[in-house]
Amino acid sequence: MLLDFRFTNFRSFRDEAVFSLAASADTTLESTHTRPTGLEKVKRILTSAAIYGANASGKSNVIRALQFMQLMVMTSNQIQPDQESTLTPFRMRPDFADHPTLFEATFLIEGVRYQYGFEMNRRQILGEWLLVYEKAKPQVWFSRTYNEKKAKYEYTYSDYFVGQKKVWEISTRKEVLFLTTAVQLNSEQLKPLYQCFAEDLVVLPDGPGVGFGFTAGYVQSAGNRERVQSVMMTADTGISSISVEKRMGRQFHLSFPGGAPEVQDAEFDVPQFGHTAGGDVYKFDIGEESAGTQILFELAGPILDILQKGRILVVDELDRSLHPLLVLKIVQMFNDPELNRNGAQLIFSTHDVSLLDGGKLRRDQVWFTEKDNEQVSHLFPLLEFSPRKGEALEKGYLSGRYGGIPILG
Repeated sequence: MLLDFRFTNFRSFRDEAVFSLAASADTTLESTHTRPTGLEKVKRILTSAAIYGANASGKSNVIRALQFMQLMVMTSNQIQPDQESTLTPFRMRPDFADHPTLFEATFLIEGVRYQYGFEMNRRQILGEWLLVYEKAKPQVWFSRTYNEKKAKYEYTYSDYFVGQKKVWEISTRKEVLFLTTAVQLNSEQLKPLYQCFAEDLVVLPDGPGVGFGFTAGYVQSAGNRERVQSVMMTADTGISSISVEKRMGRQFHLSFPGGAPEVQDAEFDVPQFGHTAGGDVYKFDIGEESAGTQILFELAGPILDILQKGRILVVDELDRSLHPLLVLKIVQMFNDPELNRNGAQLIFSTHDVSLLDGGKLRRDQVWFTEKDNEQVSHLFPLLEFSPRKGEALEKGYLSGRYGGIPILG
Protein backbone atom coordinates (compact mmCIF):
# COMPACT_ATOMS: atom_id res chain seq x y z
CA MET A 1 0.00 0.00 0.00
CA LEU A 2 1.16 3.53 -0.78
CA LEU A 3 1.29 5.82 2.27
CA ASP A 4 2.60 8.99 0.64
CA PHE A 5 4.52 10.42 -2.30
CA ARG A 6 6.45 13.67 -2.60
CA PHE A 7 8.47 15.33 -5.33
CA THR A 8 10.06 18.66 -6.24
CA ASN A 9 11.12 20.36 -9.47
CA PHE A 10 9.21 18.22 -11.96
CA ARG A 11 7.37 19.63 -14.97
CA SER A 12 5.01 22.39 -13.74
CA PHE A 13 5.88 21.76 -10.06
CA ARG A 14 8.78 23.92 -8.89
CA ASP A 15 8.34 23.51 -5.13
CA GLU A 16 7.75 20.43 -3.01
CA ALA A 17 4.43 18.65 -3.54
CA VAL A 18 3.23 16.07 -1.00
CA PHE A 19 0.41 13.61 -1.64
CA SER A 20 -0.70 11.52 1.32
CA LEU A 21 -3.08 8.57 1.66
CA ALA A 22 -2.97 8.62 5.45
CA ALA A 23 -6.52 8.80 6.78
CA SER A 24 -7.46 11.64 9.12
CA ALA A 25 -9.03 11.09 12.54
CA ASP A 26 -12.49 11.50 11.00
CA THR A 27 -14.55 8.33 11.49
CA THR A 28 -16.89 9.02 8.55
CA LEU A 29 -17.01 5.95 6.23
CA GLU A 30 -14.06 4.57 8.19
CA SER A 31 -15.03 0.90 7.85
CA THR A 32 -15.34 1.06 4.06
CA HIS A 33 -13.05 3.83 2.78
CA THR A 34 -10.03 3.15 5.04
CA ARG A 35 -8.00 0.18 6.26
CA PRO A 36 -5.98 -0.30 9.46
CA THR A 37 -2.19 -0.27 9.03
CA GLY A 38 -0.97 -1.60 12.35
CA LEU A 39 1.33 1.44 12.58
CA GLU A 40 1.45 3.75 15.57
CA LYS A 41 1.68 7.07 13.72
CA VAL A 42 -0.49 6.27 10.67
CA LYS A 43 -3.29 4.14 12.06
CA ARG A 44 -5.46 3.96 8.94
CA ILE A 45 -4.89 4.38 5.22
CA LEU A 46 -7.28 5.44 2.45
CA THR A 47 -8.42 3.02 -0.24
CA SER A 48 -8.92 5.77 -2.83
CA ALA A 49 -8.19 9.43 -3.50
CA ALA A 50 -9.29 11.91 -6.17
CA ILE A 51 -7.35 14.87 -7.60
CA TYR A 52 -9.34 17.82 -8.99
CA GLY A 53 -8.12 20.88 -10.83
CA ALA A 54 -8.48 23.02 -13.93
CA ASN A 55 -7.02 21.94 -17.25
CA ALA A 56 -3.23 22.47 -17.27
CA SER A 57 -3.20 22.98 -13.48
CA GLY A 58 -0.85 20.03 -12.85
CA LYS A 59 -3.13 17.04 -12.15
CA SER A 60 -1.51 14.92 -14.84
CA ASN A 61 1.97 15.95 -13.70
CA VAL A 62 1.39 14.47 -10.24
CA ILE A 63 0.68 11.13 -11.93
CA ARG A 64 3.59 11.55 -14.36
CA ALA A 65 5.93 12.21 -11.44
CA LEU A 66 4.96 8.92 -9.80
CA GLN A 67 5.30 7.13 -13.14
CA PHE A 68 8.76 8.65 -13.73
CA MET A 69 9.92 7.42 -10.33
CA GLN A 70 8.55 3.97 -11.13
CA LEU A 71 10.32 3.85 -14.50
CA MET A 72 13.63 4.97 -12.97
CA VAL A 73 13.48 2.14 -10.44
CA MET A 74 12.61 -0.39 -13.13
CA THR A 75 14.82 0.76 -16.01
CA SER A 76 17.60 3.11 -14.83
CA ASN A 77 20.12 0.33 -15.54
CA GLN A 78 19.15 0.61 -19.23
CA ILE A 79 20.44 4.19 -19.46
CA GLN A 80 23.73 4.12 -21.33
CA PRO A 81 26.93 5.54 -19.78
CA ASP A 82 26.96 9.36 -19.98
CA GLN A 83 23.50 9.33 -21.57
CA GLU A 84 21.05 11.91 -20.22
CA SER A 85 17.77 10.71 -18.75
CA THR A 86 14.35 11.91 -19.93
CA LEU A 87 13.80 13.91 -16.74
CA THR A 88 11.77 17.10 -17.29
CA PRO A 89 12.48 19.66 -14.53
CA PHE A 90 10.54 22.89 -14.00
CA ARG A 91 11.82 25.07 -16.83
CA MET A 92 10.45 28.54 -16.14
CA ARG A 93 13.57 29.96 -14.47
CA PRO A 94 16.92 30.93 -16.04
CA ASP A 95 19.01 28.33 -14.19
CA PHE A 96 16.54 25.45 -14.38
CA ALA A 97 19.20 22.93 -15.43
CA ASP A 98 21.11 23.41 -12.15
CA HIS A 99 18.25 22.48 -9.85
CA PRO A 100 17.96 18.83 -8.80
CA THR A 101 14.68 16.92 -8.84
CA LEU A 102 13.62 14.83 -5.86
CA PHE A 103 11.23 11.86 -5.62
CA GLU A 104 10.27 9.96 -2.47
CA ALA A 105 7.58 7.32 -1.84
CA THR A 106 6.57 5.49 1.31
CA PHE A 107 5.03 2.01 1.07
CA LEU A 108 3.59 -0.36 3.65
CA ILE A 109 4.89 -3.84 2.79
CA GLU A 110 3.86 -6.78 4.98
CA GLY A 111 3.28 -4.41 7.88
CA VAL A 112 6.69 -2.70 7.50
CA ARG A 113 7.08 0.90 6.35
CA TYR A 114 9.64 1.54 3.56
CA GLN A 115 10.58 5.17 2.85
CA TYR A 116 12.63 5.34 -0.35
CA GLY A 117 13.75 8.29 -2.41
CA PHE A 118 16.39 9.76 -4.69
CA GLU A 119 17.58 13.12 -6.02
CA MET A 120 18.86 13.57 -9.55
CA ASN A 121 19.46 15.77 -12.54
CA ARG A 122 19.44 14.69 -16.16
CA ARG A 123 23.09 13.60 -16.00
CA GLN A 124 23.32 11.58 -12.80
CA ILE A 125 21.89 10.48 -9.47
CA LEU A 126 22.88 12.97 -6.74
CA GLY A 127 21.52 11.13 -3.72
CA GLU A 128 19.56 8.00 -2.81
CA TRP A 129 18.25 6.64 0.49
CA LEU A 130 16.10 3.96 2.09
CA LEU A 131 14.64 4.12 5.59
CA VAL A 132 12.90 1.03 6.96
CA TYR A 133 10.62 1.20 10.01
CA GLU A 134 10.56 -2.32 11.43
CA LYS A 135 10.08 -0.64 14.80
CA ALA A 136 9.26 2.95 15.76
CA LYS A 137 12.82 4.15 15.06
CA PRO A 138 13.87 4.11 11.39
CA GLN A 139 16.79 2.03 10.13
CA VAL A 140 18.74 3.79 7.37
CA TRP A 141 19.46 0.68 5.30
CA PHE A 142 21.52 2.63 2.81
CA SER A 143 22.36 6.20 1.92
CA ARG A 144 24.22 7.31 -1.19
CA THR A 145 25.43 10.88 -1.70
CA TYR A 146 27.50 12.40 -4.49
CA ASN A 147 30.46 14.37 -3.14
CA GLU A 148 31.06 17.00 -5.79
CA LYS A 149 34.48 18.06 -4.42
CA LYS A 150 35.79 14.51 -4.43
CA ALA A 151 33.83 13.61 -7.59
CA LYS A 152 32.69 10.32 -6.08
CA TYR A 153 29.81 8.73 -4.19
CA GLU A 154 29.83 8.21 -0.45
CA TYR A 155 27.80 5.31 0.93
CA THR A 156 26.63 4.49 4.44
CA TYR A 157 24.84 1.27 5.45
CA SER A 158 22.89 -0.04 8.40
CA ASP A 159 23.85 -3.30 10.08
CA TYR A 160 20.32 -4.48 9.31
CA PHE A 161 21.08 -4.29 5.58
CA VAL A 162 23.04 -7.36 4.47
CA GLY A 163 24.46 -8.73 1.23
CA GLN A 164 27.26 -7.94 -1.20
CA LYS A 165 27.09 -4.20 -0.63
CA LYS A 166 30.53 -3.39 -2.03
CA VAL A 167 29.84 -5.36 -5.21
CA TRP A 168 26.54 -3.52 -5.71
CA GLU A 169 28.22 -0.21 -4.94
CA ILE A 170 31.01 -0.72 -7.49
CA SER A 171 28.51 -1.92 -10.12
CA THR A 172 26.25 1.16 -9.81
CA ARG A 173 27.01 3.79 -12.44
CA LYS A 174 26.22 7.47 -11.85
CA GLU A 175 23.13 7.31 -14.08
CA VAL A 176 21.72 4.24 -12.30
CA LEU A 177 19.88 3.76 -9.02
CA PHE A 178 21.57 1.62 -6.36
CA LEU A 179 18.20 -0.07 -5.70
CA THR A 180 17.97 -1.17 -9.34
CA THR A 181 21.53 -2.53 -9.38
CA ALA A 182 21.27 -4.35 -6.06
CA VAL A 183 18.04 -6.13 -7.04
CA GLN A 184 19.50 -7.03 -10.42
CA LEU A 185 22.43 -8.58 -8.51
CA ASN A 186 20.12 -10.59 -6.23
CA SER A 187 19.52 -8.49 -3.13
CA GLU A 188 16.74 -10.42 -1.40
CA GLN A 189 16.06 -7.67 1.14
CA LEU A 190 15.35 -5.06 -1.52
CA LYS A 191 13.15 -7.24 -3.76
CA PRO A 192 9.87 -6.48 -1.92
CA LEU A 193 10.41 -2.73 -2.41
CA TYR A 194 11.41 -3.19 -6.05
CA GLN A 195 8.32 -5.36 -6.66
CA CYS A 196 6.13 -2.56 -5.26
CA PHE A 197 7.29 -0.39 -8.15
CA ALA A 198 7.51 -3.10 -10.81
CA GLU A 199 4.42 -5.20 -10.06
CA ASP A 200 2.15 -3.57 -7.48
CA LEU A 201 2.04 -0.06 -8.95
CA VAL A 202 -0.05 0.28 -12.14
CA VAL A 203 0.07 3.80 -13.63
CA LEU A 204 -2.14 4.85 -16.56
CA PRO A 205 -0.98 8.40 -17.38
CA ASP A 206 -2.90 8.64 -20.65
CA GLY A 207 -6.34 7.91 -19.26
CA PRO A 208 -8.43 4.79 -18.71
CA GLY A 209 -8.17 3.38 -22.25
CA VAL A 210 -5.57 0.59 -22.02
CA GLY A 211 -6.60 -1.66 -24.91
CA PHE A 212 -8.72 -4.77 -24.58
CA GLY A 213 -5.87 -7.32 -24.69
CA PHE A 214 -5.51 -7.85 -20.94
CA THR A 215 -9.23 -8.27 -20.28
CA ALA A 216 -9.62 -10.50 -23.35
CA GLY A 217 -7.06 -12.86 -21.86
CA TYR A 218 -8.48 -12.46 -18.34
CA VAL A 219 -12.01 -13.58 -19.31
CA GLN A 220 -10.82 -16.87 -20.80
CA SER A 221 -11.01 -18.24 -17.26
CA ALA A 222 -14.65 -19.07 -16.46
CA GLY A 223 -14.52 -17.48 -13.01
CA ASN A 224 -12.93 -14.29 -14.32
CA ARG A 225 -15.43 -14.13 -17.19
CA GLU A 226 -18.30 -14.19 -14.68
CA ARG A 227 -16.69 -11.36 -12.71
CA VAL A 228 -16.26 -9.16 -15.79
CA GLN A 229 -19.80 -9.96 -16.96
CA SER A 230 -21.08 -8.93 -13.54
CA VAL A 231 -19.29 -5.57 -13.80
CA MET A 232 -20.63 -4.96 -17.31
CA MET A 233 -24.19 -5.95 -16.40
CA THR A 234 -24.20 -3.90 -13.20
CA ALA A 235 -23.17 -0.87 -15.28
CA ASP A 236 -26.34 -1.26 -17.37
CA THR A 237 -24.54 -1.66 -20.68
CA GLY A 238 -27.16 -4.10 -22.00
CA ILE A 239 -24.55 -6.86 -22.20
CA SER A 240 -25.73 -10.30 -21.12
CA SER A 241 -22.69 -12.40 -22.05
CA ILE A 242 -19.03 -12.09 -23.08
CA SER A 243 -17.00 -14.38 -25.30
CA VAL A 244 -13.66 -14.22 -27.10
CA GLU A 245 -13.13 -15.25 -30.69
CA LYS A 246 -9.71 -15.86 -32.21
CA ARG A 247 -9.20 -14.21 -35.58
CA MET A 248 -6.34 -13.75 -37.97
CA GLY A 249 -5.24 -10.21 -38.62
CA ARG A 250 -2.22 -8.18 -39.66
CA GLN A 251 0.35 -6.50 -37.47
CA PHE A 252 2.36 -3.57 -38.79
CA HIS A 253 5.86 -2.91 -37.45
CA LEU A 254 7.63 0.34 -38.33
CA SER A 255 11.39 0.78 -37.93
CA PHE A 256 12.99 4.20 -37.80
CA PRO A 257 14.59 6.02 -39.41
CA GLY A 258 13.46 5.31 -42.93
CA GLY A 259 12.68 1.62 -42.55
CA ALA A 260 10.00 -0.03 -44.64
CA PRO A 261 6.97 -1.27 -42.67
CA GLU A 262 6.88 -5.00 -41.96
CA VAL A 263 3.53 -6.77 -42.18
CA GLN A 264 2.94 -9.99 -40.28
CA ASP A 265 -0.13 -12.18 -40.02
CA ALA A 266 -1.05 -12.86 -36.38
CA GLU A 267 -3.88 -14.32 -34.33
CA PHE A 268 -5.87 -11.94 -32.13
CA ASP A 269 -8.37 -12.41 -29.31
CA VAL A 270 -11.42 -10.35 -30.29
CA PRO A 271 -14.03 -9.79 -27.54
CA GLN A 272 -17.69 -10.25 -28.45
CA PHE A 273 -20.68 -9.10 -26.43
CA GLY A 274 -24.07 -10.76 -26.33
CA HIS A 275 -27.22 -8.61 -26.24
CA THR A 276 -30.54 -10.32 -25.59
CA ALA A 277 -33.71 -9.23 -27.40
CA GLY A 278 -36.92 -11.20 -27.86
CA GLY A 279 -35.35 -14.26 -26.28
CA ASP A 280 -32.49 -14.34 -28.79
CA VAL A 281 -28.83 -13.40 -28.19
CA TYR A 282 -27.15 -11.18 -30.78
CA LYS A 283 -23.36 -10.88 -30.76
CA PHE A 284 -21.47 -7.65 -31.41
CA ASP A 285 -17.71 -7.05 -31.73
CA ILE A 286 -16.11 -4.65 -29.27
CA GLY A 287 -15.70 -2.05 -32.03
CA GLU A 288 -19.49 -1.93 -32.41
CA GLU A 289 -20.02 -0.93 -28.79
CA SER A 290 -20.03 2.62 -27.39
CA ALA A 291 -16.78 4.28 -26.34
CA GLY A 292 -17.85 4.09 -22.69
CA THR A 293 -18.60 0.36 -22.93
CA GLN A 294 -15.24 -0.29 -24.61
CA ILE A 295 -13.32 1.58 -21.91
CA LEU A 296 -15.25 -0.13 -19.11
CA PHE A 297 -14.41 -3.54 -20.60
CA GLU A 298 -10.75 -2.55 -21.04
CA LEU A 299 -10.60 -1.48 -17.38
CA ALA A 300 -12.64 -4.34 -15.93
CA GLY A 301 -9.91 -6.98 -16.21
CA PRO A 302 -7.09 -4.85 -14.78
CA ILE A 303 -9.31 -3.51 -11.97
CA LEU A 304 -10.49 -6.97 -10.90
CA ASP A 305 -6.92 -8.28 -11.06
CA ILE A 306 -5.67 -5.31 -8.99
CA LEU A 307 -8.42 -5.87 -6.41
CA GLN A 308 -7.59 -9.57 -6.16
CA LYS A 309 -3.86 -8.93 -5.70
CA GLY A 310 -4.02 -5.79 -3.56
CA ARG A 311 -2.21 -3.53 -6.01
CA ILE A 312 -2.26 0.24 -6.59
CA LEU A 313 -4.04 1.72 -9.63
CA VAL A 314 -3.24 5.30 -10.67
CA VAL A 315 -5.33 6.73 -13.53
CA ASP A 316 -5.30 10.14 -15.16
CA GLU A 317 -8.80 11.43 -16.00
CA LEU A 318 -10.70 8.34 -14.94
CA ASP A 319 -13.93 9.96 -16.14
CA ARG A 320 -12.77 10.25 -19.77
CA SER A 321 -15.58 8.79 -21.96
CA LEU A 322 -17.25 7.29 -18.87
CA HIS A 323 -20.64 8.26 -17.45
CA PRO A 324 -20.42 9.64 -13.88
CA LEU A 325 -22.30 6.58 -12.59
CA LEU A 326 -19.67 4.29 -14.14
CA VAL A 327 -16.90 6.31 -12.49
CA LEU A 328 -18.76 6.02 -9.21
CA LYS A 329 -19.09 2.25 -9.69
CA ILE A 330 -15.31 1.91 -10.13
CA VAL A 331 -14.60 4.02 -7.05
CA GLN A 332 -17.13 2.00 -5.03
CA MET A 333 -15.36 -1.24 -5.96
CA PHE A 334 -12.19 -0.02 -4.22
CA ASN A 335 -14.20 1.26 -1.25
CA ASP A 336 -16.08 -2.05 -0.87
CA PRO A 337 -14.39 -4.20 1.81
CA GLU A 338 -15.98 -7.36 0.36
CA LEU A 339 -14.52 -6.74 -3.10
CA ASN A 340 -11.31 -5.15 -1.86
CA ARG A 341 -10.05 -7.60 0.74
CA ASN A 342 -6.33 -7.23 0.04
CA GLY A 343 -5.77 -3.50 0.41
CA ALA A 344 -5.88 -2.34 -3.22
CA GLN A 345 -5.85 1.43 -3.75
CA LEU A 346 -7.16 3.77 -6.46
CA ILE A 347 -5.67 7.20 -7.15
CA PHE A 348 -7.21 9.17 -9.98
CA SER A 349 -7.59 12.64 -11.43
CA THR A 350 -11.03 13.73 -12.54
CA HIS A 351 -13.39 16.57 -13.40
CA ASP A 352 -16.42 14.61 -12.15
CA VAL A 353 -17.72 16.87 -9.37
CA SER A 354 -20.68 14.55 -8.68
CA LEU A 355 -18.32 12.45 -6.53
CA LEU A 356 -17.89 15.30 -4.05
CA ASP A 357 -21.35 15.07 -2.47
CA GLY A 358 -23.64 12.35 -1.20
CA GLY A 359 -21.13 10.51 0.99
CA LYS A 360 -19.25 9.06 -1.97
CA LEU A 361 -15.83 10.20 -0.72
CA ARG A 362 -14.43 11.23 2.65
CA ARG A 363 -13.13 14.78 2.95
CA ASP A 364 -9.53 13.50 3.27
CA GLN A 365 -9.84 11.68 -0.07
CA VAL A 366 -10.10 14.93 -2.07
CA TRP A 367 -7.09 16.84 -3.41
CA PHE A 368 -6.67 19.86 -5.70
CA THR A 369 -4.05 21.24 -8.06
CA GLU A 370 -3.79 24.90 -9.01
CA LYS A 371 -1.34 26.99 -11.01
CA ASP A 372 -0.31 30.44 -9.73
CA ASN A 373 0.61 33.62 -11.63
CA GLU A 374 4.20 32.40 -12.08
CA GLN A 375 2.89 29.23 -13.80
CA VAL A 376 3.88 27.09 -10.80
CA SER A 377 1.59 24.19 -9.90
CA HIS A 378 0.62 23.48 -6.30
CA LEU A 379 -0.97 20.36 -4.79
CA PHE A 380 -3.10 20.66 -1.65
CA PRO A 381 -5.80 18.68 0.20
CA LEU A 382 -9.40 19.71 0.75
CA LEU A 383 -8.72 19.44 4.50
CA GLU A 384 -6.68 22.66 4.31
CA PHE A 385 -10.02 24.49 4.13
CA SER A 386 -11.51 22.67 7.17
CA PRO A 387 -14.83 21.88 5.45
CA ARG A 388 -17.72 21.04 7.78
CA LYS A 389 -19.32 17.60 7.83
CA GLY A 390 -22.13 17.63 5.31
CA GLU A 391 -20.82 20.75 3.58
CA ALA A 392 -21.92 21.04 -0.08
CA LEU A 393 -18.47 20.33 -1.51
CA GLU A 394 -19.55 20.34 -5.17
CA LYS A 395 -21.12 23.76 -4.85
CA GLY A 396 -18.15 25.06 -2.87
CA TYR A 397 -15.65 23.74 -5.41
CA LEU A 398 -17.47 25.15 -8.45
CA SER A 399 -17.81 28.53 -6.74
CA GLY A 400 -14.04 28.66 -6.23
CA ARG A 401 -14.03 28.24 -2.44
CA TYR A 402 -11.22 25.67 -2.54
CA GLY A 403 -9.38 26.82 -5.68
CA GLY A 404 -8.47 24.37 -8.41
CA ILE A 405 -10.89 25.78 -11.00
CA PRO A 406 -10.23 27.72 -14.24
CA ILE A 407 -10.50 31.51 -14.17
CA LEU A 408 -12.69 32.25 -17.17
CA GLY A 409 -12.41 35.64 -18.87
